[in-house]
This record gives sequence, structure tokens and C-alpha cells, in this order.
Amino acid sequence: MKIAVIIPTLGRSEQVARLLEYLGGQTRLPDEVILSVPDTTHIELPDGRPFPLSSVSGPMGLAAQRNTALAPLLDRFDIVTFFDDDFVPSGRYLEQIERAFAENDDWAVVMGKVVKDGANNAGLSWADANAALKDAEGRKPNGPPVVDHVGAYGCNMSFRTSLIGDLRFDERLVLYGWQEDIDFTSQMRSRGRVVCVTSIIGVHLGIKTGRVSGKRFGYSQVANAIYLIRKGTVPASFALPLMFRNVAANLAKSLWPEPYVDRRGRLSGNALAIAHFAMGRIEPEYILKI
Repeated sequence: MKIAVIIPTLGRSEQVARLLEYLGGQTRLPDEVILSVPDTTHIELPDGRPFPLSSVSGPMGLAAQRNTALAPLLDRFDIVTFFDDDFVPSGRYLEQIERAFAENDDWAVVMGKVVKDGANNAGLSWADANAALKDAEGRKPNGPPVVDHVGAYGCNMSFRTSLIGDLRFDERLVLYGWQEDIDFTSQMRSRGRVVCVTSIIGVHLGIKTGRVSGKRFGYSQVANAIYLIRKGTVPASFALPLMFRNVAANLAKSLWPEPYVDRRGRLSGNALAIAHFAMGRIEPEYILKI
């Protein structure tokens, strides 16, 4: 099977360079790696990689950058894997992804288990990632080997390209694209199983540079959830508890916020989105006006 790896990125060339090093050490090399950027000023293509490396440019925003890279690949590859530029895969990641799809014809989307996630704290270093991967690889796995999911976590997700068809990421979910991964992969469930294979592992550094403002993000936490429920692609049983947990966390921690999270900005954005919802206005792209 032919595997393409797509890395959407914006202004984090150092992180991309480190990730490319990890991809060069895979037991199963990618057949091509494509960097998706708003323009060529955001990245430099290093020489000497053991796989073809190219870049594509188009509109800025995670959903748009995914689409820009995805469309030209569908007829040339069997599997497309998306990595965030701050995701660190284990050395056997692509080898295991290939085996998962080859042995399970009914699987449409496969993601690996994130053994440590810096999105939940101040962020992790590459040294932290190495230590976490070494620790995880040295332990016996527990729990079920395969878990079905409503959708996949966008920091690491792979698709059987023959099942994608004309489905694309929703570009109304602009900039950081909060929940664009769940929106897309939840729709893939009608075409095959969406699973996490727990023996396929990686670490998400959760680097905070390149993120949108707290107020914008807080607006998306509410507006995007309601938009996707109304769109009918994400079940309310998933989106509403997530939205309420986020609003509750922003409210509870706004008095003593973490230094790496703009809780008050997020809470302000939450309140604005709730006010817009009360007025019958659901517009994810409103964050471009904030």
C-alpha cells in the first residue's frame, strides 16, 4: 500500500524539521510527505530526506490546508496520514498503520493512542516525548486493542483514500478549526469503522505557539459545537458535553488561570457565542471579526 503523510503547518518550521527527522527513522518510510502551508515563507524544505518531500500552498486555516493537500493525493495513494507538526510518532507507527488497513477491509479511519498529550498542560518537549514513548513501548498494553470512536483526534489520523470520495474538511471552521477533525471523521463512519488501535502510539507536544487568541478559541468552543450539531455530522451526545466541560473549566479557572491558558479570554468568547446563539446566529467564521 502507498502511504502519503500530510503535515499542515503555520510558522513552526523548527517543529516541522524535527518531525521530518522522526519520519526518516520510521521502520516503514512514507512514500511521500507533503507540507501544507499558506505560502512558502512558512517553511523550508530540507535536503537529504529518505522520502519524497514537497509542499503545497493555499488558503490559511487547518481545514483549508488539509483540503489543499488532500485532493491531489486521492488517486495516487492508498492511505493518507495526517500529523500535526507537534506530533511525535513511534518508530513503527506507519508500519502498523499499513498493517491495520491491509488486514481490516472495513476500517475507514485509524488513529493511534496518544500516550501523553501536552494540549492538556503547558506543553511537552521533544525530550519529554522520547521518554514517554520509551516508557510506553516498555510496558505491556492493557485494555482492548481496538476501540471504536465517534471521530478521530486530528493530531494523528489515517484514512483509506478509496472511501473519502468527495468528502472534504469544512472550511467554515476557520483558523484553528476547532472540531474539524471530529466533523470529518464522524462522517466517515458511514463508509467504514473509525477506530483507535492502542498499540499504535505517539505523543502530542501541544506546543502553544501558532494558536489563535483566547477569545477566538472560546467562541469556537461554543459556536462550532452548536454548528456541527445543527449540521448533523456530530451527535449532540458528543458535542454538548464537550462544550459544557470547556465552558465550566473556563469559568472555574478564570479567577486563577494557568499561565499558559487565556481562561478569561476563552470565557469572554464563550459568552459572546452564547449570546449569538440566543439571537439565532451560528457563524463559526465570526472569529475572523474578533
